[in-house]
Amino acid sequence: MLVGGQVASREFHSSQALNERMTVRESINSAMSDEIERDERVFLIGEEVARYNGAYKVSKGMWDRYGDKRIVDTPITEAGFTGIGVGAGLYGLRPIVEFMTFNFALQAIDHVVNSTAKTHYMSGGDLTCPIVFRGINGVCASVGAQHTQCFGSWYSSVPGLKVVSPWNVEDCRGLIKAAIRDDDPVVVLENEMMYGVEFDATPQVMDKDFLIEIGKAKIERAGTDVTIVGHAKMVGRSLEAADVL
Repeated sequence: MLVGGQVASREFHSSQALNERMTVRESINSAMSDEIERDERVFLIGEEVARYNGAYKVSKGMWDRYGDKRIVDTPITEAGFTGIGVGAGLYGLRPIVEFMTFNFALQAIDHVVNSTAKTHYMSGGDLTCPIVFRGINGVCASVGAQHTQCFGSWYSSVPGLKVVSPWNVEDCRGLIKAAIRDDDPVVVLENEMMYGVEFDATPQVMDKDFLIEIGKAKIERAGTDVTIVGHAKMVGRSLEAADVL
């Protein structure tokens, strides 16, 4: 199975006690922080990601810790800051481009599809763009239709893009860290309604080198009678249905 808010009041650092519970929001923050500390080429760019701590507080505290060169606020121009990210990736950096919502990524779809996904193929394998596009996707609470579309099938049909859709803390940490380290462009589809949900943060999951293989489905519960395939928030619903059945 694949991956997926309320605002948390505390920050979570990977160095904290490992046996406590943490929210999905905190797990994404910790995954990005791990990789920023591990690799000087990694940086986060997007609207309100720095001083405001992110529109959904996913990057809370990161600007205070890492400064302007690693956490970069942008104007409201998806085409502009996505193009900056793509250029940085082509020149050897490892940008994380946050879309406030993937609905707004429609403004930058040419960069995502043509400037990024097709570059490796059209350069005969000479060029790669190690970039991560991440943000909320699909159903949200109390927002309009132009904020709730799911782009999973859109991006999954684009040759050259890898697409992950995390559900819980383990998924977010393992997949986001793997995406940042990947030499190909990766789209990370998060679910806003999962941001405030807590899960166990085990020592294994909180290890700085914990990764989940991209491209292989994760079996949350093994069985013999029926197969349910889901992603994001619906993984949890599927597990609830399995418990009832």
